[in-house]
Amino acid sequence: MSSGGVKALNPNAEVMGRSAALYMNINAAKGLHDIMKTNLGPKGTIKMLVGGAGDIKLTKDGNVLLREMQIQNPTAVMIARTAVAQDDVTGDGTTSIVLMIGELMKQSERYLSEGLHPRVLVEAPAHASVVPAHHTHTRTFVGHTQVEIMHMRHKLDTDTRLIRGLVLDHGSRHPDMPQRCDNAFILSCNISLEYEKSEVNSGFFYSSADQREKLVAAERAYTDQRVQQVIDLKRKVCTSPDQTFVVINQKGIDPLSLDMLAKEGIMALRRAKKRNMERLQLACGGFTINSVEELLPEALGHAGSVYEHTLGDDKYTFIEDVANPHSCTILIKGQNDHTIAQMKDAVRDGLRAVKNVVDDGAVILGGGAFEVAAALHLKNVTRKTIEGRVKLGLDAFAEALLGFPKILAENSGYDAQEVILKLQEEQERGNIVGLDVSTGEPMEPAVAGVYDNYIVKRQIIQSAPVLSSQLLLVDEVLRAGMNMRNRTQ
Repeated sequence: MSSGGVKALNPNAEVMGRSAALYMNINAAKGLHDIMKTNLGPKGTIKMLVGGAGDIKLTKDGNVLLREMQIQNPTAVMIARTAVAQDDVTGDGTTSIVLMIGELMKQSERYLSEGLHPRVLVEAPAHASVVPAHHTHTRTFVGHTQVEIMHMRHKLDTDTRLIRGLVLDHGSRHPDMPQRCDNAFILSCNISLEYEKSEVNSGFFYSSADQREKLVAAERAYTDQRVQQVIDLKRKVCTSPDQTFVVINQKGIDPLSLDMLAKEGIMALRRAKKRNMERLQLACGGFTINSVEELLPEALGHAGSVYEHTLGDDKYTFIEDVANPHSCTILIKGQNDHTIAQMKDAVRDGLRAVKNVVDDGAVILGGGAFEVAAALHLKNVTRKTIEGRVKLGLDAFAEALLGFPKILAENSGYDAQEVILKLQEEQERGNIVGLDVSTGEPMEPAVAGVYDNYIVKRQIIQSAPVLSSQLLLVDEVLRAGMNMRNRTQ
């Protein structure tokens, strides 16, 4: 529809013509690219986001940046949504997909300024789908483990450690209970060990004080009997002085019951979270019991040590040295909230990367090795299989891929052109190399242990050209929609 046609239908419409619309999209992609490119790689810099209320967030995580930044430009919002969707699907690659779209738009601008039609550029990625298969390394990974991230504002970030077990965010509720139990049997249960009121409105009428005392004693005896059964199990399994007993209950334990357990030297935790109960079985073994009839030695798990740690008003219970830790905890420590938040983001990305490797069963060589090899393959092999002006679009795609190692070099303080030439020369000799960000020289990623996730890279290669193609084919931007708030009745 021409701009004249739109104006005839809606005199208040705002219309941006073909050239202006195209360059608005290109400039938006380039602007987002310029913001995000300094974050790429291990030598990337950190952004400080300041909120309207003056709150500060320090991050280099592309996902956090794009979610927290207030972006006004509609094209930039569209790119940011694509990048955030990339993070939701794969857990990584947010910065990379923004950079890939930006590089594709930058390279396209060169050819568009020379009069090339956008449709020619759009057709090129379809021919660029052939990727050299030998740049994928296949490994076999087994086993799935539940990992929980906990944080404590305490000590330094270098004190962060992996707990081969659990960290519970509460402790025992009795001063006489042991603070540490070694070689402990773990009873995880969902049994009420407290006096419970009746669930219906009921009244009791006594003819004497003795009758009331008997009723109270009978009610108490019911709870004491349950606690005694737990104590009997402890006496049955703890046959030597070095063995201890820990009760972790999902329901409540009243003070009198806690007192009985404390006198027996049992550490008891009440009102544990359901997710912790599930993880407890994975970590320590055994199973959660729901009635006292199931109180058997087979239901018990085992841990090498269970101890309490008090930090200010908060209590934490550590369950460590478990036999078969299918559930573990990463305990993040830091002296302030900024440090803890950064470490949480980094650990989350790292865990998601490991999960991707397990799911894919393969990894791709990192450090820009894939991009340099793919660009070389497109220029030397794929280019010979096509004819006509589509070759120009293929060249733009290959150059866009080389944007990644260039940015890695710039962020590490090296000359981008010099680094690219070195990498290309090595690749032409048949060596699969990436950039060593510490020295600025080519290195073998497989030897250095630098890899990328297969699914992340595949998602970038598939998503970025699709969105870039859509943006390049926009020939008019129309602001002619209804404004619902100003409509007259």
